[in-house]
Amino acid sequence: MLRSLYSGISGLNAHQRMIDVTGNNIANVNTAGYKSSQIQFTDTLSQMMYAAGSPQNGQGGTNPAQVGLGVKVSGINTNFAQGSTQTTGRAGDMLIQGDGFFVTRSGNEMLYTRAGSFSVDANGTLVTSSGEPIQGWTGVNGVVNSAGQPGDIKMPVGASIPPARTSNMGLKGNLSSDAPPPPGTVDTVTIPIRVYDNSGATSTVTATFTRDAAQPAPADKMWTVTLPDATGALQTMQLDMSTGRPVADLVNVPPALPSPGLMDADGNLTFGTAPDEYKVNVADLTMYSGESDARVFSTDGQTAGTLTSTGFTVSNTGEIVGVFSNGLKQVLGQVALATFTNPNGLEKAGNSQFRSTVNSGYAQVGVAGSSGFGQLVGGALEMSNVDLAQEFTNLVVAQRGFQANSRIITTSDELLQELVSMKR
Repeated sequence: MLRSLYSGISGLNAHQRMIDVTGNNIANVNTAGYKSSQIQFTDTLSQMMYAAGSPQNGQGGTNPAQVGLGVKVSGINTNFAQGSTQTTGRAGDMLIQGDGFFVTRSGNEMLYTRAGSFSVDANGTLVTSSGEPIQGWTGVNGVVNSAGQPGDIKMPVGASIPPARTSNMGLKGNLSSDAPPPPGTVDTVTIPIRVYDNSGATSTVTATFTRDAAQPAPADKMWTVTLPDATGALQTMQLDMSTGRPVADLVNVPPALPSPGLMDADGNLTFGTAPDEYKVNVADLTMYSGESDARVFSTDGQTAGTLTSTGFTVSNTGEIVGVFSNGLKQVLGQVALATFTNPNGLEKAGNSQFRSTVNSGYAQVGVAGSSGFGQLVGGALEMSNVDLAQEFTNLVVAQRGFQANSRIITTSDELLQELVSMKR
């Protein structure tokens, strides 16, 4: 009879813990990156009334008879299923789509979290909402070495980029091979190009392409290219398009035209001399029948720009791309991710963070998008994966289980009362 009392007590304790776990899940229903927990029960040791007997001497075997001694909590497991996505549009918010954890540093200890709400502190360090620095790699001149040891990510808030003059231009499109409309025989195509000088000031230079369609083939496919160099002096070069694509051809240059300019191996025509020169890439120009639509495809150069704390975006590989006030983008760093052989072996450390244990395995650190790691989504957070319908159901089950076990104690007490009353 006393066994049932202790069984009832163990049931009360177990179901009280189930209510505790369920209540904690419900309390964190709106906690970003929170992973719900589930409790598992197992029976305790059973008292042997009599053991099993084997068949012998024509008699059949007998089964063991045991009386259980109650229930206990066998484990509380964390559910690492993906939570739903909440779009915030905030630059410091990041979501891991797939496996992996953000790595944070608390003193000399590395912690791990799925909550990706980060910000930049006064020192330019990327930190969590509770102040732990995010681990990753800081870029140097736009280059990130993700093969090195990860550390605190330093954001160069307030850093400026000096102006740079334009030195390279790229042209694409078609220069028509059709005869120009009457009355002339000279075909002219002008392409305005915006350029920057050494101070970052902008101006427009015009590249002029002309050809004399009256020349005998293949000289009728020879274009004269005129462009002022960085000092303003006009420079003229020749471009042979007799094959429909730019080629270097000294033989077919008409004597009346200036000495031709040669393309380099990358298809560049150079106007002026260093440091006041422009390299114009014409490798992608064509000369086929149809309209002339040659245009500027790319130019370099920039004005001065500065970076603000909110002026960055995050790529799906975790690269933090700074957007400067001049519109220039530069990689400032990259966020590191960690995976574990057994994520359920992680220990909750508070602030939606986990620490590794002897059963979780060592952290394997890498970059988002690589094998075994999920991708990052900028401007979004992972919400709690708590299922309220399931948790309320668990709450009812735990309540009824608690009530049933309390009834065991009440009934056992009544039986003991009857036993005591027999003495009267």
